Amino acid sequence: MNYIKTWIVVMSLILSTVSTSAFGQKYFTQYSALATELSAQYGIPKEVILGVGYMESGGGNSKLARLANNHFGITGKNTVYNSRYRSFKSVEEGFHAFCQLLTRKKFYSRLKGTRNLNSWIASIAAAGYSTTPSVWISNMKSALSKL
Repeated sequence: MNYIKTWIVVMSLILSTVSTSAFGQKYFTQYSALATELSAQYGIPKEVILGVGYMESGGGNSKLARLANNHFGITGKNTVYNSRYRSFKSVEEGFHAFCQLLTRKKFYSRLKGTRNLNSWIASIAAAGYSTTPSVWISNMKSALSKL
């Protein structure tokens, strides 16, 4: 009996890893061209843009992403539903707003144009993007591993 329970748990973990990876690939494929364009425009690695968007929006499936085009948890005026998180007219507008938000951070001028993902992630976390920076960094590294 214990063997069967163990087998079920192991198989569930394997299947969830496979589906999460496929789910991540779909998100990254869908928004890759936009992230590439924004990377060239703002000097932020596309992996950082995609990783934060994926992680903060549950792969684009959160209510905020679906209804308010906000994949990054940016706060502000929401004209779609009662929320402290900002709504955008389009996904593209939300992605631009995230990049613009980063350009206003002290670390931006130091990292602009660099490809050091760990420095970007650590700097974003240290700038207050998350209330639990160490957990956020770990989750970001996990999201980036799906690229």
